[in-house]
Formats: sequence, C-alpha cells, structure tokens
Amino acid sequence: MTQNQKNLEERVNELENVRALRELVDNFSILADVKEVWKQTDLFTKDATVESYVNGELTSSLKGTQEIGNAFEGFLANFETVYHSNGQHVVSINGNKAEGTLYCRVDLISSENGKKINNSSAVSYKDEYVYENGQWLIAKRTSNFVWNERRELNQ
Repeated sequence: MTQNQKNLEERVNELENVRALRELVDNFSILADVKEVWKQTDLFTKDATVESYVNGELTSSLKGTQEIGNAFEGFLANFETVYHSNGQHVVSINGNKAEGTLYCRVDLISSENGKKINNSSAVSYKDEYVYENGQWLIAKRTSNFVWNERRELNQ
C-alpha cells in the first residue's frame, strides 16, 4: 500500500467516524423529540454520566442508563411538544475515544391554564464518546444551558 493510499484510507475512516458521531447526537435529539427515552439510553455507555448546568451551577447529575432514562422520562412528560434544533458539532477523535461540542436550541411546549407556553433554551453540550461493540456511544454529556426564554404562544 502506498503512502497516498494509506492517507486516503485514514481520511475516509476519520470522515466515517465524524459522520457516525453526528448521527449519534442527532439521533439523541430526535429520540427526545418523539419521547422515546429508552431508545435514547441505548446511545449511552452503561455507566454514562449526564450533568446539567444552568447559569454555571450544577442542577442535575445522573449516572447509568437507568437513572438517565428515569430522569429524562419524568422531565419530558411535562411537555406536549419537544423540539431540538442541532447546530454546529465539532469533534476530536483519538482512537476509540472522542470528544465533541454540540450547540442546540431546544423548544419545550406545555399547556398552562389553557395557554401554550414555549420554554426555549440554548444549550451547549460537551460530550465524551467511546467506540464500543462497533458503534459510538456517549460516555459523558455535560449540558450547559446558556439562556432560557419563556413565552406564551399565539394560537
């Protein structure tokens, strides 16, 4: 194999991994939107951690897929509609581990006193990924809620 062929193979492999990592975070968001929490937990390592920060303060710390699933299920039950819009996603891959940053806008629609309320948030996720059993999984997700806006929707 020539050096150029090896280079090409390495670059294609890296692109495939970047694509797989993007699909991982996008599938996480889609499954949240359709409230398929237990399918979401399949995207995590068994001992994964999820930490959430609002205004720099830790508001939630979860460990393991059971705890993560229970918390996600309880939280999402509060909303009629859940909608994630993923933006830029930058990753750094090192063998079977990777790190990434994902920017996301989340809209959570609820009903209060007959009115539709939209809770919008900008979230920056700092992720650690692990390649296990032929797939990339989330080993650690740190969610930083950058801003939040709550408003009544016109119907």
